[in-house]
Amino acid sequence: MAPHANGTSNGASNGAAPTGNDLVTVHSDKVVYTEDAIKSTYTYRTTKVTKAANGKFVAEPIETVYDFKTERKVPKTGLMLVGWGGNNGTTVTAGIIANKKNLTWETRTGTQSANYYGSVIMGSTIKLGTEATTGEEINIPFHEILPMVHPNDLVLGGWDISAMNLADAMDRAAVLEPTLKQQVREEMAAMKPLPSVYYPDFIAANQGDRADNVLPGTKEEHVEVIKKNIRDFKAENGLDKVIVLWTANTERYAELIEGINDTADNVLAAVKAGHDEIAPSSIFAIACIEEGVPFINGSPQNTFVPGIIELAERHGSFIGGDDFKSGQTKMKSALVDFLISAGIKLTSIASYNHLGNNDGRNLSEQKTFRSKEISKSNVVDDMVAANSVLYAPDEHPDHTVVIKYMPAVGDSKRALDEYYGEIFLGGHQTISMSNVCEDSLLASPLILDLAIVAEMMTRITWKAHSGAAATKEYKKFHPVLSILSYMLKAPLTPPGTPVINALAKQRAALANIFRACIGLDVESDMTLEHKLF
Repeated sequence: MAPHANGTSNGASNGAAPTGNDLVTVHSDKVVYTEDAIKSTYTYRTTKVTKAANGKFVAEPIETVYDFKTERKVPKTGLMLVGWGGNNGTTVTAGIIANKKNLTWETRTGTQSANYYGSVIMGSTIKLGTEATTGEEINIPFHEILPMVHPNDLVLGGWDISAMNLADAMDRAAVLEPTLKQQVREEMAAMKPLPSVYYPDFIAANQGDRADNVLPGTKEEHVEVIKKNIRDFKAENGLDKVIVLWTANTERYAELIEGINDTADNVLAAVKAGHDEIAPSSIFAIACIEEGVPFINGSPQNTFVPGIIELAERHGSFIGGDDFKSGQTKMKSALVDFLISAGIKLTSIASYNHLGNNDGRNLSEQKTFRSKEISKSNVVDDMVAANSVLYAPDEHPDHTVVIKYMPAVGDSKRALDEYYGEIFLGGHQTISMSNVCEDSLLASPLILDLAIVAEMMTRITWKAHSGAAATKEYKKFHPVLSILSYMLKAPLTPPGTPVINALAKQRAALANIFRACIGLDVESDMTLEHKLF
């Protein structure tokens, strides 16, 4: 298991590396280390393009100088999961316990050790640079670039409409090996979810038999109970910060209604009136926003209606979503980007899934399936729009998504995809892919990544030296955390800003923002030092 290294050291320095036992320190006049913070100055370079009357383009390089300040103290952090007793919630909980205790267990293929594979933060590396004498590329664990929360240190809690303790819920989920479950059972049996919000119209009717742990009262009262739950959880566990993440059932889309959920004031009035189009996930979002706690939506419904986004902006409280990007969609966002970038014109994408877990059971109703269909269907839009050589402005590949509930396969979702495209001189290429996605074992590390990055962003502030963005005081990032896009199927972005679905771009944005916080430039991968004669 990886050590709890935290990227930077104690001590203070003005432009020189601090002393300590840290993996990385930066020698630069653009970086200052203090006991409390890392302060960096970063020149952000981009290109402004204008289209001339003759249809040609004029490109203008633009430079903006930013200061970033990153708090170095890693806070004691709690992670509260909505749907804690579901497949993902129980798998995350068992996984953290297994890693904290360095557990091993026997399987049919041998001894297995606890790990955080599947987590980009805990299981992947980031390029730091090249070695001074040999030119060797140096890569470091992603979680070493800045002082981040370690998943082993997260304190877990949450809500569920099922009262089942987490040990029994883990058995119900049927995800983990019996030899692992035996070793975490005692600890998980003592964990029981708080009562949750249950509005039957928003999820499939077949979920009613699980709903024995629901909050009574009005929607306005539900908001206040959740806020109190968060405060109590924080106080009881001596926490500095709390992150809340929705990993409960997919809801149907809420209808967007003028005067109800279009503005912050209207959505609050609709909660007070108990309006039917205020979803359970939106109740949690409102409670978290008012409590100043980051809230992340891991399901595909439109939790963040315009009024809730406006409310988050009003409070400066972080939100992020939507829908975990784990198996089939992650492959699609990588493969489609590759094919279109290679000049191959995709004309159809057909995606078929069948799965047998409770997520599949809930998606067997059309109203909840529609939410998933939308989140899985829009992941190619920006890649298509970026290639005007292959596609006319109104042209788009045929794209179909099918999901069927098949109880026999359990949590091992079967994903079948066909990509059909045009190649040179009227030729065609067909790529058929079969992907067995062990749903909860892929989604659970994403939950950890989302929580770790969201917490990290609460400790990063910025100010600009010049231009329209210039500020005298440090400010937080925009409340809509688009930096989380790598982990999400339908990335939420600030109103009026583009959505990026291409996987490589999403990861580069995540890595390069963190590099900027320690005063390092974007890693361009040009490697001119090896190419010039």
